[in-house]
Amino acid sequence: MRDRKRLIGHIRTNNWIILLIAGALSSVFMSSHFTLGVIIGGLMVIANFSVLDHTIRCAFSDLAAFQGRKIGLIAKSYFRLAFMGVIIYMVITKGWVNPLGLAIGLSVVTFSIIGFGIRSAWKTSSREAI
Repeated sequence: MRDRKRLIGHIRTNNWIILLIAGALSSVFMSSHFTLGVIIGGLMVIANFSVLDHTIRCAFSDLAAFQGRKIGLIAKSYFRLAFMGVIIYMVITKGWVNPLGLAIGLSVVTFSIIGFGIRSAWKTSSREAI
């Protein structure tokens, strides 16, 4: 349990660092329209990641009670995805953000998880070589 909390905490910290770097680079090299897309997309996906973590923690806190909550877990997942879809639809159709910037922002958690996996594999292979 302690390792899971450390892992999630590390990924959350990396999410914010990557969003900060992407937003800063975007503000220097791209338009404000693009930068707003990166920031809004990053904030949306970080919030979605936090809600997903909370939902999964609650669902698996008591394995015996999980069977009764299976429908609720599925419904929450669909509701969360539908809500994200509505927000993405609104910000793109209203012309508030650049779709490419939004896609980059929505990839923040993916970049964070990939980076964590690469660092973990690097640490493991470095220890084996010693």
